[in-house]
Amino acid sequence: MNKEGFLYKAFDLYYEGFRSMRLGKTLWAIILIKLFIMFAILKVFFFPNFLKQHAQGDEAGYVATELVDRAQ
Repeated sequence: MNKEGFLYKAFDLYYEGFRSMRLGKTLWAIILIKLFIMFAILKVFFFPNFLKQHAQGDEAGYVATELVDRAQ
């Protein structure tokens, strides 16, 4: 591998940086856990699939009628 290339230098920068971290690894773990909670768990309970519940199979038609009805 060419050690003078940009991709190698960028990879080496991140690799060395993460390898020498102590507190940073814990902070990244906390960030990843919070993202998982926000996108996986909260979405299921607080953001239902509104379009699927109201359209009953014709999502495009439902959206079109909603746009036309709201414009008038």
